Amino acid sequence: MESEKEITPIEFRRHLHAHPELSFQEHATAAFIEEQLERLGVEHRRIARTGVLATIRGSKTPDNDRRTVILRADIDALPVTERNECPWRSQNNGVMHACGHDMHAAVLFGVIRRFVENPDFRGTVLALFQPGEECNPGGASLVLAEKPFDGFDIRAVVGEHVEPQLEVGTLGFRAGKYMAASDELRFRILGSGGHGAMRKQLKDPVAAGAELLTRLIALNGEECVLSIGRVEAAGATNIVPDEVYMEGTLRTFDEQERKIIHRRIGNIAAEIDSRYGVSTRVDISHGYPCVVNDELLVKRAVTLAKADGLKVEMLPLRTTAEDFGFYCRQYPSIFYRLGVGPEAGRTHTSTFNPDERAIDTGIGFMYSLARQILEK
Repeated sequence: MESEKEITPIEFRRHLHAHPELSFQEHATAAFIEEQLERLGVEHRRIARTGVLATIRGSKTPDNDRRTVILRADIDALPVTERNECPWRSQNNGVMHACGHDMHAAVLFGVIRRFVENPDFRGTVLALFQPGEECNPGGASLVLAEKPFDGFDIRAVVGEHVEPQLEVGTLGFRAGKYMAASDELRFRILGSGGHGAMRKQLKDPVAAGAELLTRLIALNGEECVLSIGRVEAAGATNIVPDEVYMEGTLRTFDEQERKIIHRRIGNIAAEIDSRYGVSTRVDISHGYPCVVNDELLVKRAVTLAKADGLKVEMLPLRTTAEDFGFYCRQYPSIFYRLGVGPEAGRTHTSTFNPDERAIDTGIGFMYSLARQILEK
């Protein structure tokens, strides 16, 4: 930013929105965040290559008091070409903050400002601007690999995500399991192709692949979602290829069930191989774990939100995934939704346009929740 004056959270958001960067490429984003933290006099350092970790220690904190709350916002954008017409539209063609991460970062920046202005608290606030949420291995896993929270008494990790299905001023919560674990599925079916009219000479990978796809889809259930999104069979009307390739996604809500489904996928492929005389290479790439919200934290957060006059909605299970799940496996955690209004449109689309009034709501609630967690 050219000006030396302190910027507002909305200005912070608009700068990030105009200069989006893809996962693990957030170099200019991190530099901008560092610049703003320096203006506030906030201690900070790089983390997970393109992330920033800020530290604010309350003025009432005894030397031996390690109580800490971690506030997390993701900062990466998506490979989407923006179609909105506004002064702060993306200047990076083909890249857009289409999932609201610019909003998340702006809320966290506003919370940091509140703590700087009101340092009379006990404990430490770690404000994490996390890179790479949108792709494996997930920036959260890289953050934790550096062990930056060792030596702190972590009372909670707090995160939020914008939600266009909630009105501005509304917060959404769910206790316990909330968002799915995600795995990427890839199958390479190797057979022996040839003339489509000479079936006795074939070990048909297309027929094998068709049965594999059908049986995989049959695994879908209330808490298991499996979809195949890509199928490649480079044959022709009378040519059966030697190879078929398929890929898709698996979403589950329980680690034991996740392992069981992985075994079933392998067994199904082996059965089909035996009958069709083909060989299927199964590659299951582990993604994010399930987001599981601490029930006590959610109960306290809901009570606080209502006391602050905010509308609260309880949320259903969600089959989308979030690398915030990595934090849930190690620390008490809470991940909630911040309403940005239905006029915002759908996330991950070229016209997603969240209502910026939600930023003030997000700042006020996250700040109050963090202080309450530190005071308990």
